[in-house]
Amino acid sequence: MLEISEDVIAELLSQAAASHPLEACGLLLGAEERVVETRACANVHPDPARHFEVDPHALIDAHRAARGGGPQVLGHYHSHPSGPPEPSATDRKHATGDGRVWAIIGQGNIGWWRDGLGGFEALSYMVHDS
Repeated sequence: MLEISEDVIAELLSQAAASHPLEACGLLLGAEERVVETRACANVHPDPARHFEVDPHALIDAHRAARGGGPQVLGHYHSHPSGPPEPSATDRKHATGDGRVWAIIGQGNIGWWRDGLGGFEALSYMVHDS
């Protein structure tokens, strides 16, 4: 079961609202099945109102920091400014089956998903005090 801090939930909802009508995106950091931090990243996709692409420099920096003892990159998040908090057809098309966590923010809620070999699977999660 995925564990998520209240601060992470609040930050994800805040970032999605602040980016509206564009898609917010960033990284989910932590250890094992515990998400403890978000890292907002620039959405470098040419059409940020409908798609997202995490700034590759931010992703490389996060992996480099993890190798140096920092929090692990567990996955990423993005918002659906006018859609539900579930994988879209575009999300499914770009899935890699790498087992990473995807948080999708939409309609004031957050959906938590694993990008598995068979497609996206909804994750059970528990919210804990920060």
